[in-house]
Amino acid sequence: MMKGQQQEKLAINSWIDLLSGETWNVMKIGFQLKQVRERLAKGLVDKGVLRTEKRNFLLFDMATHPVADVRTKDSIVSRVVSLLTVTTSTVPPQALDKEGTQCRAMRAVCLVCAAYAASVLDNAFGRLTYEDREAAFQRCDEILAEFACWPFGSGSGTSTPGTRRREASRIGMGSVGGVSGREAVLGLLQEVKKEAVGEEDLGFELVAGVLEVLSKLDSLL
Repeated sequence: MMKGQQQEKLAINSWIDLLSGETWNVMKIGFQLKQVRERLAKGLVDKGVLRTEKRNFLLFDMATHPVADVRTKDSIVSRVVSLLTVTTSTVPPQALDKEGTQCRAMRAVCLVCAAYAASVLDNAFGRLTYEDREAAFQRCDEILAEFACWPFGSGSGTSTPGTRRREASRIGMGSVGGVSGREAVLGLLQEVKKEAVGEEDLGFELVAGVLEVLSKLDSLL
């Protein structure tokens, strides 16, 4: 579909707006998806991850979708925490999807970056100490900075607005980051590069573009 838009180049954030179902553009009606949230929720209900309940909000009955399979949620939380707390350059197997899944390391990167951009990691880090929690957020900042550019890793040394604020907070609290955190990010970077065909891999380049959009959300809020 994107290749068919050769006459009019659209930025990645424009495609995200069109495909998210959150905006409406009459001129691009052929590219817009409808009821995205409902369709995603239905898919998770069909898989048994969520269930559908009717809740009364004032005068209206609305469908809600609480978690039905707690094991699936716990598995995702475990993968995220494992990736963001590892202290070696080797990506832990428990942070990756099951064997046989394509691009497991890249999927792990997308998972933690999307969760970080959506601000849903607070509950996932509930069992961590304060310092481990701050270190995990810092690790996520660094991962997002490394993968929100193309080629991956070419933005080393740059930081997101969240990174700068968190670093200032950590310095003020008297805590500093360890070398192991940086080594873990570089190890993850190498694993993802192994999965990519090369710098000509358009799929991975598209992922970098989407993550770049996510990295700028914090500065817009």
